[in-house]
This record gives sequence, structure tokens and C-alpha cells, in this order.
Amino acid sequence: MKSFEVQFRYQDRTEGTVESAVKVDASSLPGAVGKAVREFVKGLDRKQRFDMNKNGLEITVKSVGTTTEAQADKSAEAAAS
Repeated sequence: MKSFEVQFRYQDRTEGTVESAVKVDASSLPGAVGKAVREFVKGLDRKQRFDMNKNGLEITVKSVGTTTEAQADKSAEAAAS
């Protein structure tokens, strides 16, 4: 599994620009974006969702690396060889 940091930005009617970041583990970039968007939208109320849809949602994704479990498995396999 790879770790991704997904950042969201949208215009809110009261707060102006709202920014949020979510860190997720997924096997691919599209999977990470889908997971993060679901998680992000669950935390919004009805008016915030409307503002997000009306003004657009800007998504930025950055790969953080592989999870420690995957790294530990690789190092264990290398030590066994």
C-alpha cells in the first residue's frame, strides 16, 4: 500500500477559502483520491456541500511513500535471502 496526502480547497460562503488535508493509504492514485473525497465530503454539512459543488473543489495529491508494513515485509524478505 502507498500513502498519499490529498489536499482540498473550495470557496465557502462565510469562511472564504477553506483548505483541508487528508492522509490515506491506497494501492493507486485514483483509489486514494476516491477514498479521500468520500471521507472529506462526509464531514461537510448541506450548505458546505452546496458551496463546494457551486464553486468547484480543487484537489491536490502528493505521494508520501509506502506504508511501514510494506517496507518491513520487503526488508524481512531481503534478510531471509
